Amino acid sequence: MIFKDRKEAGVLLAEKLLKYKNMPNTLVIGLPRGGVVTAYEVSKALNLPLDIICARKVGAPQNPELAIGAVTETGEGYFNEDLILRLRVSQDYLQKTVERESQEALRRVKAYRGNLATLDLEDKTVILVDDGMATGATMKAAVKSVKTLGAAKTVAALPVTAQDSLEEIREEVYEAIALQSPTFFMAVGEFYEDFSQTSDQQVIELLTQAHLNYKTGGK
Repeated sequence: MIFKDRKEAGVLLAEKLLKYKNMPNTLVIGLPRGGVVTAYEVSKALNLPLDIICARKVGAPQNPELAIGAVTETGEGYFNEDLILRLRVSQDYLQKTVERESQEALRRVKAYRGNLATLDLEDKTVILVDDGMATGATMKAAVKSVKTLGAAKTVAALPVTAQDSLEEIREEVYEAIALQSPTFFMAVGEFYEDFSQTSDQQVIELLTQAHLNYKTGGK
């Protein structure tokens, strides 16, 4: 299946999550930036509030695109210890990179959320949505973060994911839902006709609109 864009992926993903529609103490959390577009459609279809957690990839020293871990604005992180050991990543590099990415995640969250109320996940069911998952590093960091913030149940919801990453994330959450999980997986963008970059302004607008949608019951 090739999705037209992140919006279509979100609409289709919401159909697999209808049991959560109008459920009390439940919210959708998107992973910026692209994941927020998908999460917005899910939150609208389920009539649930939308918020964000910003997970930033921690790249390898000689290959920044290769994730050796990820960290969120809360400071919670996931790290692939085997890969870090194999690549002989120094603690100094890891510490500096984690600090830099944590600060960037915090900066983005403050810019995106604006005047929205402080994120409250205590005893909530949280549906974590991204536009896709390759290594799973950012999703694992986000899962760890929401658990630390007191979430009672965590659901990972994805239009597409690598099969091995899906199996790994299933061990970390209450439920993992994916529209497709091919064995052969190169990149998330392969499964979209339009995988253009989402802007900061789009994220801000979607969060604002989702807040209005929820307050008015989607009217």
